Amino acid sequence: MTIAEYNLAVNEYADRLFRFVLKNIRNESTAEDIIQDTFEKLWLKYENVSYAKVRSYLFTTAYHTLIDHTRKFKKEVITEELITSETMETQDLFDLKKNLDVAFQQLPEIQRSVILLRDYEGYSYQEIGEITNLSESQVKVYIYRGRIALRKLIGSPEVFI
Repeated sequence: MTIAEYNLAVNEYADRLFRFVLKNIRNESTAEDIIQDTFEKLWLKYENVSYAKVRSYLFTTAYHTLIDHTRKFKKEVITEELITSETMETQDLFDLKKNLDVAFQQLPEIQRSVILLRDYEGYSYQEIGEITNLSESQVKVYIYRGRIALRKLIGSPEVFI
C-alpha cells in the first residue's frame, strides 16, 4: 500500500470504525483512542497490507484492540445494575432509540460486535468470521442469540409503534 492509499483508507474508513467501536464501548474519547491505535498499527505495517484488504485489516485490528482494552479495564469498571425488561416497559415508550441502546449494551460483547458488523456495517458472515476469528456457523449462532436476547429485552416491537 502506498502512502496515498493509506490516506485514502483513513478518509474512507475512519468514521465507520469509530461508529463500530463507539457502539461497543459507549465512550467517545476511548473510541477515538482505539481508532487512533488502529490506524497507527496500519501505519507501522502499511507496506505489508494491500489496499484491497485494508478494510478487513482495519476492522480486525479495531476489534482486537477493543477486546484488549475491555480486558485491561474490566477490573476497574464498576458494574451498574442492569435495567430489566420490566423497567424498560415503564420508560417512555416513544424513546425507541434509547431503549434499543440500553438493551444493546446488555448483550455480551461478542454478540454485540457480530451484530454491529452484520447489521450496521454490512459485512458477510464469512468476513465477520475472519475479523473475529470465529467460524461462519459460530457467527450465525451469535447473531441469532443476540437478536433473540434483544427481542426479550425490548419486548414486543408493536409497543413502540
